[in-house]
Amino acid sequence: MPNQRPNVLLITADQLRYDCVGYSGMHPVRTPNLDRLAAGGAAFSHAYSVLPVCCPARQSLLHGSRPETFGALWNFSGALPVAALPPDAYTWARTLAENGYSCAYLGKWGVNPDYDATAYGYHSYLGEAEYDGYAKKKYPDVHFTNGYFGESNPIPLEDAKTHWFADRAAAELERLQSSGEPWHMALHFSEPHLPCRPSAPYDDMYDPADMPEWEGFRDTLAGKPYIQRQQQLSWGVEHFTWDDWAPIVARYYGLISQLDDAIGKVLDVLERTGAAENTIVIFTADHGDMCGSHGMMDKHYILYDDVVRVPLIIRWSGVRHPGQTCDDFVYNFLDLPPTFLSILGLELCNPGHLQGKSLLPLLAGEGLTEPWRDAVVSTYNGQQFGLYTQRMIRTRQWKYIWNPTDIDELYQLQSDPGELNNVVSEAEHASILQELRARLYHQLKADGDALVSNQWMQRQLLGGAKLNDIQRTTGSLKG
Repeated sequence: MPNQRPNVLLITADQLRYDCVGYSGMHPVRTPNLDRLAAGGAAFSHAYSVLPVCCPARQSLLHGSRPETFGALWNFSGALPVAALPPDAYTWARTLAENGYSCAYLGKWGVNPDYDATAYGYHSYLGEAEYDGYAKKKYPDVHFTNGYFGESNPIPLEDAKTHWFADRAAAELERLQSSGEPWHMALHFSEPHLPCRPSAPYDDMYDPADMPEWEGFRDTLAGKPYIQRQQQLSWGVEHFTWDDWAPIVARYYGLISQLDDAIGKVLDVLERTGAAENTIVIFTADHGDMCGSHGMMDKHYILYDDVVRVPLIIRWSGVRHPGQTCDDFVYNFLDLPPTFLSILGLELCNPGHLQGKSLLPLLAGEGLTEPWRDAVVSTYNGQQFGLYTQRMIRTRQWKYIWNPTDIDELYQLQSDPGELNNVVSEAEHASILQELRARLYHQLKADGDALVSNQWMQRQLLGGAKLNDIQRTTGSLKG
């Protein structure tokens, strides 16, 4: 007898921008399989990462709370050692396993450098090391010369990491489905994280001459934190023009389309096995990518929408209006754990520390009278170029970024969607600045962020004890 409880297929990308999926209609990236997934479910246009760095974000997903609450501040390869989610911590995957689900994990990990997914509730784990060993053995002469800027991958598409994992995920899906038990599979791709190295035919699928500039590209960085200019210097891209960035962007597009093709292979098996109708399929990403926006690489030391806003698709039979686009503010990783528990009827297993909200009312189209959220908060704590703390609150009209050790940022998003003009020092915005600082403080305090636990940080947010750009330039401490 087929099981009645739905399966859960979670697919994530690493470093995929919200505007680089075909169904968004924002950039000319072709993703027919993701478009098909979105057409059959709900696509969220304003999904946000709680912390746009791989390891903290992934730990937050499994545990269901903000990374700062358990010490996951940056990647394990960062400037200093950092805490990781311990294997005895709560994970929703373990809850599923304890309630009869067979759980398999494939792909990028990043939750703990000493323990793999089988210590966190999964019954099986296939990681990136297995692919690396396979590729090194079969293609020992392949080497790359262009570093993080990327290049074509001579490894054939069928043996590229995207498709190697897709093939193994497809086989695992068939095994899980044939067992007759409910199952959960997590498939975490490492693409399109830089360096972008697409295989043929995706390596030349996009012409650099056809790459449109990002909305935030022409940024002078005037009146912005010092660290942003330093980022350009650290990467050696301070003199790059769009002609320099366009080939990098073209490879980024190419790798996204290659990833989409790999995802299509998995979705096809889901259909062929008859599992699609009884499977919740989720696609999202841990964070975005600058890829030349604001003249920067990667995702560090900034909280622009380029890196904190991500794609999110949920396809499930309970989606009331398939093909809908949901414009509400959601957290992709924080909101998924309570969503899983509510859809699977496991609400009583909620441990109480989960900081997200179940998306079930949005998926079911329950006609909410109040906004789902009127603001989102994202955070950052530093990485390989040094530690640097940031906290962000974003509403429909405004984004405020608190930089405790540098000038703050304030962007008027309706007139400046590219976040080019920092208006934090303009007197006409003093009241909204004060309001956003207070809202940010109270949200961070409620979420258990220790950054606001001392009097000096409270003075910055609640007492106006921050120098704005004009004050810093003139040396005045007034006004």
